[in-house]
Amino acid sequence: MKFNKENIRISPNAQIGKNVKIGDHTIIYDNVIIGDNVIIANHCVIGEPLHSYYWDEKYENPVTYIGNNSLIRSHTIIYAGSKLAAHLNTGHRVTVREYTIAGEHCSFGSYTDIQGYVKLGNYNRFHSFVNIGQNSETGDFVFVYPFVVFTNDSTPPSEDLKGPYVGNYTQILTGAILLPGVRIGNHSMVAANSVAGGTFEDDSLIQGNPAKVLGKLSKMPLFNSKGKRHYPWPYHFDRGMPWQGIGYDEWLKNQEE
Repeated sequence: MKFNKENIRISPNAQIGKNVKIGDHTIIYDNVIIGDNVIIANHCVIGEPLHSYYWDEKYENPVTYIGNNSLIRSHTIIYAGSKLAAHLNTGHRVTVREYTIAGEHCSFGSYTDIQGYVKLGNYNRFHSFVNIGQNSETGDFVFVYPFVVFTNDSTPPSEDLKGPYVGNYTQILTGAILLPGVRIGNHSMVAANSVAGGTFEDDSLIQGNPAKVLGKLSKMPLFNSKGKRHYPWPYHFDRGMPWQGIGYDEWLKNQEE
């Protein structure tokens, strides 16, 4: 059996919802709120105390929230103060540092490291080995592929941190680096291994080091297997998306009503 109820430590000050399953050797700290139908696998830590815990005798853990119907896979560590909405899905050995806010249906792949004080929209998908620096922000339906780094310090080391912003529906491809304060518009793409700084408008294909706009993404000769221009991608991809089975236009229409 996967869960044997061995060596599970749950604070009496935690709130556990209905039908929650908790794996072996997992710790749930003070002021953690876990919604209904959540699975937390083996060797996880939820509500990891902040740095001041170790010397502040009056320390109190800030509230940590995990939304309904979430799946937290083994060796995930989620720090105190984070608020992660429903349908969260983590891979193995994910770290989510303090005061991270994430919308519904977010997915963090194995070994993803989110450095805290980050705000993420709905339906974000981060693949494996992604590093997100503090003060980063994303819109909705943002896909980030393996080995991407969001940086935040233009004069390291300093306290003047300014994370990247990535707009709705934008794709950040494998190995790309987003420089501090970069702003990527909606429905754009940062090509693999690019280094992007500055401001980029909506519908941009961004490539190079330093990255430049090659043109409008929707006009690029990027065709899918059906021979159609693939971008904007929501018209051609719906797996796990809220418009699955009904079409993107119909879903947008429903949002406006």
